[in-house]
Amino acid sequence: MTLTTFGLRLLAAIIAGGFIGMERQRSKKSAGIRTNTLVAIGACMYVLISVSLSGHNGTDPSRIIGQIVTGIGFLGAGVIIHHKGSVQGLTTAATVWCSAALGSLAGLGLFWETLICTVAIWFVNTAFKTDWFLLRHEREEDEEEEKETPSAEDGFLE
Repeated sequence: MTLTTFGLRLLAAIIAGGFIGMERQRSKKSAGIRTNTLVAIGACMYVLISVSLSGHNGTDPSRIIGQIVTGIGFLGAGVIIHHKGSVQGLTTAATVWCSAALGSLAGLGLFWETLICTVAIWFVNTAFKTDWFLLRHEREEDEEEEKETPSAEDGFLE
């Protein structure tokens, strides 16, 4: 692998992880731009090591990628907090896991796939926010209840 190829793959991981991290930082989440970028870079470096070793007998590049998934699972577990009956940090943990996948894609040189997945992760983290996504649904349910519930004005309640 040439130094240029190595650099381009690493740069793709930095851009993808940084883009996802900016959204998390803007949302004031614990794992922001540095964490997501470093996770993507780290995953990319391990994949690049794996790709470099793939020419040797008895090597299996997919084994290193499998270990990335396991290792990031432990990192994500550290982000999840159980406090007073509620669980927080699941989306942040899942996003860190996705950042590792972005780094892995970039490390394999799958640039279009990295771009598509980056946009998909960003879309999910922005469009499916609880406040925006669920409040609309709750308002519709409240309107339905108001239509069905009799009121004093209808003469049913006193």
